[in-house]
Amino acid sequence: MSTPDAVVTVGADLLADAVADQAVPVTRVDWRPPMPGTEDDLAVVAADPRRREANERALAAVLEVTATLVDVAPASEVLGLQPGEFLHAGPPITWERASGPLRGALMGGAALEGLVDDPEDAEPLFEAGTSVSLEPCHHRSAVGPMAGVVTPSMWMFVLEDRASGRRTYCSLNEGLGKVLRYGAYGPEVLDRLRWMGDVLGPLLQSAVRSVRDDRGPVDVTGILTQMLQMGDEAHNRNRAGTLMLLRDLSPALVLGTRRGADPADVAEVLRFVGGNDHFFLNLAMPACKLALDAARGTEGSTMVVAMARNGTDFGIQVAGTGDEWFTGPAQLADGLFLGDYGPDDANPDIGDSAITETAGIGGFAMATAPAIVRFVGGSVPDALATTRRMHEITLGENPRWSVPALEFQGTPTGIDVGLVCRTGILPQINTGMAGKVAGVGQVGAGLVTPPAEIFPRALARLAELARPFTGATAPA
Repeated sequence: MSTPDAVVTVGADLLADAVADQAVPVTRVDWRPPMPGTEDDLAVVAADPRRREANERALAAVLEVTATLVDVAPASEVLGLQPGEFLHAGPPITWERASGPLRGALMGGAALEGLVDDPEDAEPLFEAGTSVSLEPCHHRSAVGPMAGVVTPSMWMFVLEDRASGRRTYCSLNEGLGKVLRYGAYGPEVLDRLRWMGDVLGPLLQSAVRSVRDDRGPVDVTGILTQMLQMGDEAHNRNRAGTLMLLRDLSPALVLGTRRGADPADVAEVLRFVGGNDHFFLNLAMPACKLALDAARGTEGSTMVVAMARNGTDFGIQVAGTGDEWFTGPAQLADGLFLGDYGPDDANPDIGDSAITETAGIGGFAMATAPAIVRFVGGSVPDALATTRRMHEITLGENPRWSVPALEFQGTPTGIDVGLVCRTGILPQINTGMAGKVAGVGQVGAGLVTPPAEIFPRALARLAELARPFTGATAPA
């Protein structure tokens, strides 16, 4: 028998190694079986004549968005929040199913709004549910880190896409440790939030508006482009982004003293922002949502436009399925812990911040921020491999957001439900970890993936919507 000119192998490397030892060129194909039970739905979705063009349009819409910082204002003004209305991270949830950190943040928020004197007195208020309401941030064009609780008096960043005029919103970042978004609600937490409402928010508003009117709004997308070149991945590492934001706003903050601002207040704002490496996260998140929302409602598209967690459920939304949520149980992160905390102290994954991974940064851009492994665990080779692996489940890449360590390849962008189900590769997320008991705060940071079952559920819905266009009959 003649020796073949070349061999293609699938699966284990044993055969490939044996053939290569015989000096025959070998092409190794990293093939995996699809997720169990998805074969029929994959076939229907693949046959949808709308899919390819719809995904091209969805991805192009995301990549065309430029997010700019146009204002800072209270949630009551920009979101229309009324007393007793609370926003939270993740898909919809009730108080009865809420996790410890979400409950803690809601209790602290109730005290902040004067609905109760002591956060501990807020539980009956939420149990009754007659004078309060809960709604996902995503339902108001907003995102919230960790518990993501937003109350009417909280100040919000306002981002706008120059071309379309669409806007998204996010609260201001409190810092790390014992903070409301991690479920802490002690006196120091509430004092900080009141200072943010009385001093930080108004001074930022004045500076942002001054910069906007003088030379144009701060280009948040542009800062993201630069910070990815400087070692940030824009989820758990935002040091360069925070300092670039401070560079853009500091002159206007200082000049505010000429308009009556207290110099001591300005100095404290500069110290607070400059000493909070995570401050820019709350701009990266709404910038990513602004881009992804451009793809919402693209019929036939299989692209994920939101990944979000409320501490109990993990949910995704898809461009071609409207505002429907596909949910499963939130997972525990694997990572590093603060002090004496350990895995038994951590709550399952929580927060809207996975919008960064949905847009192609955060865990998808770990290769551009190898130092992140010192915060969330893993190794530098793991970080490089993660970014390469995420290209296998995405529709394209973002040329704005490139990775120097990978020859400036764009970050993997546009998670495809079909590719996730076909390969079994789950999106990688970098995350903080909140204590599972209300009031504890942050206990660590780590790596996590969504529950696998939510992608077949989304695929089944996409297949249902695709059948009229393919001629396929519904399953018996």
